[in-house]
Amino acid sequence: MASTANPTRDDFAKLLDEQLGGADGGFEGRVVKGTITAIENGMAVIDVGLKSEGRVALREFARGEDDQTLKVGDEVEVFVDRVENSEGEAMLSRDRARREAAWDKLESEFGEGKRVEGRIFGRVKGGFTVDLDGAVAFLPGSQVDIRPVRDVTPLMDMPQPFQILKMDRRRGNIVVSRRAVLEETRAEQRSELIDRLTEGQVIDGVVKNITDYGAFVDLGGIDGLLHVTDMSYKRVNHPSEVIAIGDTVKVQIIRINADTQRISLGMKQLESDPWEGVAAKYPVGAKVSGVVTNITEYGAFVELEAGIEGLVHVSEMSWTKKNVHPGKIVSTSQEVEVVVLEVDSDKRRISLGLKQAQGNPWEEFADKHPVGSTVEGEVKNATEFGLFIGLPGDVDGMVHMSDIAWGISGEDALALHRKGEQVNAIVLDVDVEKERISLGMKQLEKGAPAAGGVSSGGGLKKNDVVTVTVLEVRDGGLEVQAGDDGATGFIKRSDLGRDRDEQRPDRFQTGQKLDAMVIGFDRSKKPNFSVKARQIAEEKQAVEQYGSSDSGASLGDILGEALKKQ
Repeated sequence: MASTANPTRDDFAKLLDEQLGGADGGFEGRVVKGTITAIENGMAVIDVGLKSEGRVALREFARGEDDQTLKVGDEVEVFVDRVENSEGEAMLSRDRARREAAWDKLESEFGEGKRVEGRIFGRVKGGFTVDLDGAVAFLPGSQVDIRPVRDVTPLMDMPQPFQILKMDRRRGNIVVSRRAVLEETRAEQRSELIDRLTEGQVIDGVVKNITDYGAFVDLGGIDGLLHVTDMSYKRVNHPSEVIAIGDTVKVQIIRINADTQRISLGMKQLESDPWEGVAAKYPVGAKVSGVVTNITEYGAFVELEAGIEGLVHVSEMSWTKKNVHPGKIVSTSQEVEVVVLEVDSDKRRISLGLKQAQGNPWEEFADKHPVGSTVEGEVKNATEFGLFIGLPGDVDGMVHMSDIAWGISGEDALALHRKGEQVNAIVLDVDVEKERISLGMKQLEKGAPAAGGVSSGGGLKKNDVVTVTVLEVRDGGLEVQAGDDGATGFIKRSDLGRDRDEQRPDRFQTGQKLDAMVIGFDRSKKPNFSVKARQIAEEKQAVEQYGSSDSGASLGDILGEALKKQ
């Protein structure tokens, strides 16, 4: 048995086991330091102070150290898997030692929120594997870059920073992100760049992306939005009409939002403003030409020149076409003549009129067809109060139901005509401002007054007593004519006499002559006669001339005396 003064190797191992808690509980599963005692057949023989030495393949040192620098006597750290295998050797691992050391370091850096350096070395389902100096981490595909990356080959085996998102040492699970690092770096760069930019500054940029509402321009590490309305003073339907991806454009910084780090850009601000002096260039009442650029339900936009557009409201598009869609009157790209109605330079608005550039059909009609003239047209529509007649100049005139025919009710007169029928009528009145034309059809019937009689009543005056000839006997009264070729008029049934028996139209015959008084005129200046009014006037005159009934003479005596003198 060896003495304590000269301990053997077994004695030393026994003492070491006692100190470390036994061979099975002291070394296994730990990282220990050992000395290289030999290098042979691609293996490094390492003594870690156990009963036997262990072997580690030189390739395990290749990832972190250069195997050419390893030599006998070097001290290295290894992981003890087992104290002794079936061959009596210690089972050692340099990879496991590096991994354990890496985990210790990563846990510390993860707790402090630091970035870690690693290399992408493999591809797995849903992402990639990253070597974090011995520890293997998972890099999801969505965390590789800020934008999707189709080819990660240029990033493979290249040292680069990562951010640890999650780690579980017990399960050996680490999730990292390259995107988080890029976003943080980008945010830092954006802040630095924004600090160097000022509103109003003119800068060159490259168009990166185009959308329906504008384009994103790279200003050298930060993007700015160039809205479609700020690309040009003229109408731009889509940004692609002005710019294309990859174009280098000169823009002005309109606005910088320090909180959201958003930058608004403009191109038209670098051009001269066409709205300066627009009121003098396009005075109210001026007739100008332009091109229809856009059509809406409420009107059409007309471009007078590049950057200057005016609106023709739907109410100003046509004199005669009411309540129709503007697209049925004009079309896009059509060149039209318009009249300037209003200019508001502050609001950049010009009101235009399309119909004002054309002749007012109501004025033209009044010039060509004065009151009393005869016109021909088609019955366009029948309403409860009259007929609408289509007239020359694409205008309509109305025949009131009382002016359709003599001697019958308005309802019956309406029933005599149908839509599409060609009729003749006389112009009674033209109101240009209200866009109304009044027509009469009964005035053209046989015996009706001529054009001059319409306005003068055939020279008759109210209270005139004339001899009239019965033209027609009707239920409602008599159609009569003053003289042989004078104005025609009507005697209502109630005006045929003072007594009820005298008010029967059937007691008269066509061609019969009788005296009647003019009691008024209708809308068309046609006279209305009354036998009853004439009788009352004659009685009054006789009483005034021959004395009143107070003298004792009867009314019959007075009238008889008057008739004898006549």
